[in-house]
Amino acid sequence: MITIIAGTNRRGSNSLVMANCLAQFYAEIEIENRVLDISELPVETFSPDAYGEKPEKVLEFTQDILTSSGLVIVTPEYNGSMSGALKLFIDLLPYPESFEGRPVCYVGIASGQFGAMRPVEHLQQVFGYRNAFNFPKRIFVAKVHEFLDAEKGILDDDLVARLKDQALSFVEFCRSLGKL
Repeated sequence: MITIIAGTNRRGSNSLVMANCLAQFYAEIEIENRVLDISELPVETFSPDAYGEKPEKVLEFTQDILTSSGLVIVTPEYNGSMSGALKLFIDLLPYPESFEGRPVCYVGIASGQFGAMRPVEHLQQVFGYRNAFNFPKRIFVAKVHEFLDAEKGILDDDLVARLKDQALSFVEFCRSLGKL
């Protein structure tokens, strides 16, 4: 099972649109997957008390992470890094089992010209610290609003081809690690 994380809690985000497109690509190659939409996390997730008593949805998402063969992170760029909601979600997951030895793949999306390179690199540091296996074939989508439509999906054939190639390569990476 591959879990695709839409890396913002903004409702109707481009991250969620991209995550759903990726889910279709994985389904096409017959890989079971699920999209984890962190906009579904309740407001109490953002309380200081959530570190001690986790909301039910956090516990549900934790199980999704713990049973995943690999993670695909779709991250937007927020002020040169990942969204605060994504970082908090990562911080609420149990240590070390959430990411220890787990393959992680990255798709960065941004309105700017660098396609969320900085947040992807920050995430690679975080997941590397947590002993995950960072998949090296990252994809950066600059000016994402030109390539993505909420109803039509991805509008660029070259981008579709690159994302499908990444998905196939990530599946092979997971298999080589004995995770799929």
